[in-house]
Amino acid sequence: MSSYLYRLGRQVARHAKTVLALWLLLAVLLGALTVSLGGKLQNDFTIPGTESQQGLDALTQRFPEVSGTSAQLVFVAPEGEKIVDHRQEIEKVLAEVEKVDHVATVTDPLAKDSRTVSDNGRDALATVQFDLGLDELPEGVTSDLESAAELPAGSALELHIGGDAYSVTGVHVSATEAIGILIALLVLAITFGSLLAAGLPILTALLGVAIAMAGIFSVAAVTTISATTPTLALMIGLAVGIDYALFVIARHRSQLAAGLGVEESIARALATAGSAVIFAGVTVIIALCGLVVAGIPFLAVMGYAAASAVLVAVLVALTAVPALLAVAGERLRPKPGSRAHRREAVAEGRPHATLGARWVRLVTKVPVLTVVVSLLVIAVLAIPARDLALGLNDNGSAEPGSSQRETYDLISRDFGPGYNAPLFVTADIIDTTDPIGVMDSLGKALGAHDGVQKVALATPNRTADLGLVVIYPTTEKSDPATAALVEEIRADSAELEERFGIEDVMVTGQTAVAIDVSARLSGAILPFGAVVVGLSLILLTIVFRSIAVPLKATLGYVLSVAASFGVVAAVFEWGWGAELLNVAKVGPVIAFFPIILMGVLFGLAMDYEVFLVSRMREDYVHTGDARASVDSGFAASARVVTAAALIMIGVFAAFVPNGDPIVKPMALGLTVGVLVDAFLVRMTLVPAVLTLLGRGAWWLPGWLDRRLPVLDIEGEALVHHLEHVDYVAANGEVAVRARQVEVSGALAPLDLHVRPGGLGIVHGADPVARSAALAAFTGRLAFTGQLVVLDRLLPEEAGAVRARAALVGDVAEALRLVGARRVPALVAVDSPTSLDSGQLAALSALTSRGTTVLLGMPSLPAVPQVADALAHAAPARTSADPELTDPAASVADLETVR
Repeated sequence: MSSYLYRLGRQVARHAKTVLALWLLLAVLLGALTVSLGGKLQNDFTIPGTESQQGLDALTQRFPEVSGTSAQLVFVAPEGEKIVDHRQEIEKVLAEVEKVDHVATVTDPLAKDSRTVSDNGRDALATVQFDLGLDELPEGVTSDLESAAELPAGSALELHIGGDAYSVTGVHVSATEAIGILIALLVLAITFGSLLAAGLPILTALLGVAIAMAGIFSVAAVTTISATTPTLALMIGLAVGIDYALFVIARHRSQLAAGLGVEESIARALATAGSAVIFAGVTVIIALCGLVVAGIPFLAVMGYAAASAVLVAVLVALTAVPALLAVAGERLRPKPGSRAHRREAVAEGRPHATLGARWVRLVTKVPVLTVVVSLLVIAVLAIPARDLALGLNDNGSAEPGSSQRETYDLISRDFGPGYNAPLFVTADIIDTTDPIGVMDSLGKALGAHDGVQKVALATPNRTADLGLVVIYPTTEKSDPATAALVEEIRADSAELEERFGIEDVMVTGQTAVAIDVSARLSGAILPFGAVVVGLSLILLTIVFRSIAVPLKATLGYVLSVAASFGVVAAVFEWGWGAELLNVAKVGPVIAFFPIILMGVLFGLAMDYEVFLVSRMREDYVHTGDARASVDSGFAASARVVTAAALIMIGVFAAFVPNGDPIVKPMALGLTVGVLVDAFLVRMTLVPAVLTLLGRGAWWLPGWLDRRLPVLDIEGEALVHHLEHVDYVAANGEVAVRARQVEVSGALAPLDLHVRPGGLGIVHGADPVARSAALAAFTGRLAFTGQLVVLDRLLPEEAGAVRARAALVGDVAEALRLVGARRVPALVAVDSPTSLDSGQLAALSALTSRGTTVLLGMPSLPAVPQVADALAHAAPARTSADPELTDPAASVADLETVR
């Protein structure tokens, strides 16, 4: 990967203005598309297949009068008066409300059959039923309702308006969120010691977020996207966008301080930091897309949208960031002797006392003590997590002082909390001969359940084939007693069907939907957690070629999640600091909070793990000193990781004070999660544990090492690529350059150097060894050793080699390629017999056109001098070498190639 990114960095640097122009054009086009499509956000927190959703579908099809959203009007009489004495005023208001567009019905709270008056006699509750759902209701309808619900002049009544129709359906971003950007700018300015360098990550992150948000709103025109989704994507996209740009720019500045030219530094920065950015971004994207595991459509869409913001951030970091670096040019180079220059020297491994170096010495001085203290702190933070309750928000979580919140609180106080959480019970009554009598009896039966405060309505629809009972429970929507009532009614449904001769008794309505969604989400936490933890182990095992490091990293992630859950529970369930953080209501948090936090924090935790530990592993590979590599690797990467974490914390924390009730717990959880994971787990616990493990931290069984794919996160391939560039500069062009190339179970180590347009002969009596060599040289077989073919580093760029190299079985087939429209740059001939001088001469038809020819044959030609290079393909060793105990896999691969 690093070789590809190195070439990409050079191309972007050379065409910087074009790249930036394309990004700006994309932003303008997507913005125009968003405006033209007019996408509208929705709050469709439903799950297809649940009983509550089936009930809603039945109401929509067969009882449309009650299937839409609703509003509530609460009339309050003055102190000492009764609401019934103001009947005429109420009737006038209700008559005007009935004239509003899309109002289907309005209940009269003083009528005998729908009387809804509080126990104190001062309040009357009227319900306004719309004929459309909240997502379909045109803008302005609620304003028209408010205008119509004007009390007559001189009336002494109070009128409060609220209900589901006033639920949030838009993105709410306040000026407070901008504080996160200011914090990020401050951290970057301190980190780089340059306002120019500090401004670039902010600029590119805003570009990426703008494009992502425009894309999300465009898609909202054709599919359902919840109102929370853009805010979540904005928060995550902004944080990772700044961080990813930071990683690239920090490496670039370090290399400029070391004296590299601008273009070369951009290419190397992208090849090294860019590889880590791709890994970190792909990890977050996979985790967010993994939300589909929950089987909940709105949650999957939320994950896809947030993942798209991360994808855009990665693409911006790989293209727009290096383009801006090229435009900035020498202005980003730290001046020799400056404070910024000294700081950058540390990133390049040059000795200099830093806070990071002092910190790592402190935490590794007595590593056992560090581990114990860290675990105790995390355990204390995690204690409240056992009380974390989940649910769906309602107007009880709205901003204090808002109309819908005041109405909600008033209803809860004077009527009971259940009046804000009505339950709808539907039944198929098509077989009954007395639909009115059956529904009346069903209503009485349901009213006898414990936890039912009132049966507000029990009626058949106009065609008398579907019945509806509206129940007010004694408890609010988020109370476990309400969920227990729903389960009790569902458990009795069979008995009710048999007693009244009805079918399909279902509990539905928004309260039942919230209960079903919460139950499904709660049940998805463990499966999703298992997927995330398993993915963490696999990815980190591949990256670090270790058993202990992935286990330690995954355990650290679990600890960070537990601490986040604990702090959120302490604030939202226990009420600690709730007033300080502007929490509107203490109680259950949004049901999808745990899964969202686990997905996002997983990607961020792996991000910090890779940036810290990869440098330690790199130093260990070079020195073999496990203890010293912890200190040197930490000191070299701590500054950037600290800056990245502080930026994340600042951005997430900015969404807490004025965030909406859905985003607030997620923002707080991510703030705490990043704080704990970056500073307590990665920068304290990790170096202590690695110090305790010593060389054992980097142990991996040989058989597993051979079977794992190679993810070049640290830019190791770039080192080989640059070494090859130096080799070519000193020795001239080379088409094939092999050093100690070995195929397990098939080919012993082999060296070969062939110049472009030359003929190289690989000879040997063993056909398997010859075939293995040619298959490896053409990018078709795995091997160990160093191999560069057509200036491409294998195995990383095997695809590019395969596209330009042909592997054929005889000379005749090779010569047919001479007339091809596109002659391969490399032709490998796996001949089963030795060729005579005439056949060898015929191959000049290819070499004369600049094609390099590799010829595999049993023995040397009569005149070896016809070849530009010779190599002997010997079979693999058959001794009891543990590295060669399982040749079956490689031989099987070879047979497939042949």
